[in-house]
Amino acid sequence: MTTLSSISRFLSSSFRLNNHKLSISHFSTASSAETVYNHLQKNGGNIEKTLASMRLNLDSKCVSQVLHRCYPTQSQMGLRFFIWAGVHSGYRHSYFMFSKACELYRIRQNPSVIFDVLEAYIVEGCSVNMKMFKVVFNMCKEAKLADEALRVLRKMPEFGLRGDNVVYNVVIRLFCDKGDLDMAESLVKEMSMVELYPDLITYMVMIKGFCNAGRLDDACGLFKFMKENGCLPNVVVYSALLDGFCRFGDMERALKLLEEMEKEGGDCSPNVVTYTSVIQYLCDKGRSVEALLVLDRMEARGCLPTRVTVSSLITGFVKEDQVEQAYKLVDRVVESGSVTKTDCYSSLVVSLERVRKPEEAEKVFRTMLDSGVKPNSLVSTIMLKKRCLEGRMVDAYCLFDELEKMECLSSIDSDTYSILLVGLCQQRHLVEAAKLARVMLSKGIKLKAPYVDIIAEVLMKSGDEELLEQLTRNGR
Repeated sequence: MTTLSSISRFLSSSFRLNNHKLSISHFSTASSAETVYNHLQKNGGNIEKTLASMRLNLDSKCVSQVLHRCYPTQSQMGLRFFIWAGVHSGYRHSYFMFSKACELYRIRQNPSVIFDVLEAYIVEGCSVNMKMFKVVFNMCKEAKLADEALRVLRKMPEFGLRGDNVVYNVVIRLFCDKGDLDMAESLVKEMSMVELYPDLITYMVMIKGFCNAGRLDDACGLFKFMKENGCLPNVVVYSALLDGFCRFGDMERALKLLEEMEKEGGDCSPNVVTYTSVIQYLCDKGRSVEALLVLDRMEARGCLPTRVTVSSLITGFVKEDQVEQAYKLVDRVVESGSVTKTDCYSSLVVSLERVRKPEEAEKVFRTMLDSGVKPNSLVSTIMLKKRCLEGRMVDAYCLFDELEKMECLSSIDSDTYSILLVGLCQQRHLVEAAKLARVMLSKGIKLKAPYVDIIAEVLMKSGDEELLEQLTRNGR
């Protein structure tokens, strides 16, 4: 009875917490956002002049609230406020705020609202500056609107303005991302006609665009051209070209370019991201031994590998059935101190499981536990769920208890707990189920509805009417 009541209290708590969460309601007070909205409503006319007459201390919360207040009936007013706020002294929109505004106003689906705003500026004779246009271009960038960004660029002269390098780079990037490299190239040529010159960002965007399209020769040609014209590439530009070679399988050119970067040094020196990218692609191509040589070069230049670097090599060796090499690599990086035992051995367990070497994976996992090396959350979850799926619920619970004592379960998701609890109930291991329920209750981990239903079905069949009655009563 004690065991059943423990489970009952846990299930009841799950329902109470869920119901409490649903009962929470949002409330609003007289805020600066409401003041702005009411002022705009009352005064009408030139929105920008109305806003300028107000002394506002803007923050992202206020901007967000005004946007929501204006949508959907007064979208133009909301966007004009957003553009004005983006150049307001002491405040700048974050990337998140641009994303939020574009999503709320459905800019990608309804880009015409941008041009409605521009037309309203013209009709009302509003003073529009370059900073305001850059807010508009950033909206186009966030919404991935290449054609519309070009239209905005073409409208700038109507306001006595013209695009600068920043503006052209935004539009060029959008067309590169769209895959329209012909238009992107024409815009680069157009820059010289308006007394602008491609800069490092222009070249980087174009080189990346060519690489994404598989036009590696064009990317190399532009790379050579930029150097001949005095625009020296940095590690970002080199890495963009290097990534293109790797993604399209031209590893020989990639390795040659990596060597060039190492010789150039300075701003062109390959960093950990560069080396890791080459190592990943070599491993993906089944060339893990060569990837290990790249690691040697990397370390020789004082660039320490990261968890991702080592994980790529471990995965590569395991896939190529060179598990012994994986063990040697783990010993090497652990001894150097660049990557922890937890990360190395956890990666090895995951790789072994993925290539269906369960016995070897279990061996490494057990060695970790016996030597006090904490497995990470992914490994802990994989090994727990594996036991559950095999119907080894007591083994799974014993492992859970062991991992709990090692404090390895901080990031385990609620599904793993729930699957284990359901399995214990189904196999009638109610003592262990009650202990698990208490742990979940102490951590505030709640069962989801589908799992509650499964437990209810099990209890109904087993005749535990008292617990079932309480469960169904609290579930209403």
